[in-house]
Amino acid sequence: MAGAFKSDELEPFRRTLQGLRSRLTGDLSQMTDEALRRNSASGSSNLSNVPLHMADVGTENHDQEFTLGLIQNEQGTLELVNEALERMNQGSFGLCVECGEAIARPRLQALPYTKLCIKCARQVENGG
Repeated sequence: MAGAFKSDELEPFRRTLQGLRSRLTGDLSQMTDEALRRNSASGSSNLSNVPLHMADVGTENHDQEFTLGLIQNEQGTLELVNEALERMNQGSFGLCVECGEAIARPRLQALPYTKLCIKCARQVENGG
């Protein structure tokens, strides 16, 4: 199965994916550090005998859950980016992993890490 693009056509996609990977890695590192700092700070912030207000505890829990959700989403996207770069190295970038057909260039320009053509993506979204 030949790739959908010539090597010179792949370069803009490669640069975009590498830039995205770099940004996501930095974002993940920063969010993880922030979540760990918040977690360690909340464990030692109540050194006085003043009780914490329940609303403060709820807000802190919500913020932590929100950050963990963002981290999970970013990790998923980073995984897709790494898979796209691997498909590029294998010569299958731009081909749908489900049906093997070429993925439309506008779709790849919008989501360079996509692994499904629009038809297969719709089927997956519809539970099929």
